[in-house]
Amino acid sequence: MSDNPQSTARRVAAEVTVSMDGYSSTGPDDDMSWCMEHILSGHSELYYEGIWRGASTALLGRTNWEGFTAVWPGLTEDPASSLRTRELGQWLATVEKVVFTQTLAQADLDKTAWTNARIGRDLEAEVRALKQTAGRDILILNSASIIQGLLRAGLVDDLYLTMVPKTLGAGLRLLPEHYASTWQLATATTFPDTSTVSLHYRRV
Repeated sequence: MSDNPQSTARRVAAEVTVSMDGYSSTGPDDDMSWCMEHILSGHSELYYEGIWRGASTALLGRTNWEGFTAVWPGLTEDPASSLRTRELGQWLATVEKVVFTQTLAQADLDKTAWTNARIGRDLEAEVRALKQTAGRDILILNSASIIQGLLRAGLVDDLYLTMVPKTLGAGLRLLPEHYASTWQLATATTFPDTSTVSLHYRRV
């Protein structure tokens, strides 16, 4: 990921965990229990730290905003949480965040413990503008709908796919229908403890 805070060629990175059959979540409540063993592992924390520390803007949708703000403040303050978990929680709380939603208002965001968050309505226009501002990378926080929209617009530069060795059979698919593209493998990381693999692709 880029590390020049003055760069105007900011990269957009999408990080998402998927099942072997291509789903990023399942059920009406966006259930992620099927991948929590990997997400909570020490090796996963270390890998993900290498991604989020390179970003100065985070993008997420309403579902993840509501879920994250309900859980992460408690994790961040819990002395039993690992140091990396607490540091990630502090980053999430303070980093610039754009929440794409048609139902929430700015007042809803301001009610939470997290700061530095604002509403985004026009996904493509907002991200094109962000890419031209000074800063580090722009990271999409596991929001499949945002990833799909930006993939269609050709605005995702880095795709971090973590594949968990489970099949879900149904749910929210990561890739849009009829989406054709070419990517180049940058790195591959294996996690023997959870039989999981993470693939970092760059858009060609």
